[in-house]
Amino acid sequence: MGLLDSLKKGLEKTRKGLQERLSSIFKGTFDQRSLEELEEALILADVGPKATQELLNAVKEEFRKSDYKDIKTILRTKMLEILGEPSPLNLLSYSPAVLLITGVNGVGKTTTIGKLCHRFRTQGKSVIIAASDTFRAAAIEQLEIWAKKTNAQLIKHQIGSDPAAVAFDALQSAKARNTDIVIIDTAGRLHTKTPLMEELKKIKRVIQKVIPEAPHESLLVLDATTGQNALQQARLFNDAIGITGIALTKLDGTSKGGIVFAIRKEFGIPVKLIGIGEGPEDLEEFNPDKFVEALLE
Repeated sequence: MGLLDSLKKGLEKTRKGLQERLSSIFKGTFDQRSLEELEEALILADVGPKATQELLNAVKEEFRKSDYKDIKTILRTKMLEILGEPSPLNLLSYSPAVLLITGVNGVGKTTTIGKLCHRFRTQGKSVIIAASDTFRAAAIEQLEIWAKKTNAQLIKHQIGSDPAAVAFDALQSAKARNTDIVIIDTAGRLHTKTPLMEELKKIKRVIQKVIPEAPHESLLVLDATTGQNALQQARLFNDAIGITGIALTKLDGTSKGGIVFAIRKEFGIPVKLIGIGEGPEDLEEFNPDKFVEALLE
């Protein structure tokens, strides 16, 4: 299945929700009522107030110029402008390349790490996983399973040990073995818990003692089904350590796929990866053009 087909399948709930509400707009004459219906549809898809207003303004501006235009064309053009250019993972220039993975509990962080391992190993890259979630035995056990599946190396300490020390050991090992990529897991933490956010800052400081320019990517894993709650998570994690990109999971299970626009508009942080299924290969680099095409098909 190609990327576009995967996206169409993954975005089915969001697309159906939008198009059920927009079908009369797409087919009929545009008026003030149509504008209100469009606003409601975008808000319900969790496009967010800022991005919604920008899309509405674009539609209104175009209709001042002409009695009728293709609404889909207007929306597509503005949506692509909001999302910007594709922003792939920035790893090619570094050895080892260091990915710091963060997020709250239950967003699919461990699964995302496993899918990343699968992707990198398929590309022929050597990978070390740092099990810096030392609070949950289950987290380490899950990473062990993924490490065995993908033939990656796992660096772990005992439960309750210093998470930053695990990251330090993983980086030292990677440098000694000329490993291509280090993926550092962190404990799923509530973004409102200040001590845990301080611990995350400590992990980043320790990383930079070993490799000053690292982490090369700080990825925040967000669950698309949480909608606007994802914005608050992004805000606090970004304030704490500076997020370079979003890995958005569970797009296939939500009608709130519009959160992609809200995140980009609110913070300027690109969505770099999207999860659109349960399989190890169901983690795709985010392509704005194909995303919008799948959404508005």
